[in-house]
Amino acid sequence: MRKLSLTLLAAATIAASQAWAADLPRKAPPAPPPPPPLTWTGCYLGGNIGGAFGDASVTINGGEVSSNGSGFAGGGQIGCDYQFTGGWVVGIRNMFDWTSNSRSRTIAFGPLAGGVVDFNNQWFDTLTGRIGYSWQPAWLLYVQGGAAWGHTTTNISFGGVQTGQGSNTRTGWTVGGGIEWMFAPHWSAFLEGNWMDFGGNNGVVVTPVACPAGCAFSTSATEATVLVGVNYRFW
Repeated sequence: MRKLSLTLLAAATIAASQAWAADLPRKAPPAPPPPPPLTWTGCYLGGNIGGAFGDASVTINGGEVSSNGSGFAGGGQIGCDYQFTGGWVVGIRNMFDWTSNSRSRTIAFGPLAGGVVDFNNQWFDTLTGRIGYSWQPAWLLYVQGGAAWGHTTTNISFGGVQTGQGSNTRTGWTVGGGIEWMFAPHWSAFLEGNWMDFGGNNGVVVTPVACPAGCAFSTSATEATVLVGVNYRFW
C-alpha cells in the first residue's frame, strides 16, 4: 500500500511539473541579422541614354562658319567607387556613347561662297575621376573630370562635290557632375550633365576655280550631354 502511495505521489509530482513548465513563457526565436549597411564601395557596370548638344566651327579664308546641333546619345559605362568614413566617395569611370549629332551650314563669304559644310560627331569616350558626398546612405552628389576622345567629321563640298574633309579622333577634356540614387540593393540610377572640348583640326580645300592651289581651313568642336543611366553594382 505504501509503495502504491509513493508511486501515485511521484506521478502527480511529474504531472504538476509538466503543467507548470507548459505555463512558462516561451523564449522568443533569435532575431534575424540586420541587413548590411548601404555602401558605395565597389565596382559597377551599366547603360545610359540622353541628349548631345554640339557646337562646331570651321575657319577658312579669314571667315568662320559655325553651327549648333543636337542629337541622341547612348552607350555604357564601367567604373569603381570607394566610400570613406563620413560619406565621402572617390571613384573612376569610363563611358562610351554613340551620338547622332549632325548639322550643316552654307558658306556665305570668299571664293567658296555657296559651298556647304557638314558637321558630324559619331561617338565620344571619356575617362574621368569623380569625387562625391553621400549625405544619405542611398544618395550621392558628385563632380567629375578627365580626358575625352571624340570622332568628329567636317566635310566641305562645293558644287555638289566634296572638296575637303577633316575627320579624325580628337583628344580633349571633360568636366561634369550629377546625382545618383541607390534604389535597391546592387542597383542605382543617375542623372548627370557633362561638357567636352575636343580641340581643333586642320585641313585643305582644293577646287579647280575657287582654290586651285588649296585653301587651308581649321575646325573646332565641343559637346554637352545630359544623360540618365542605370548601374548594377558589385560589392
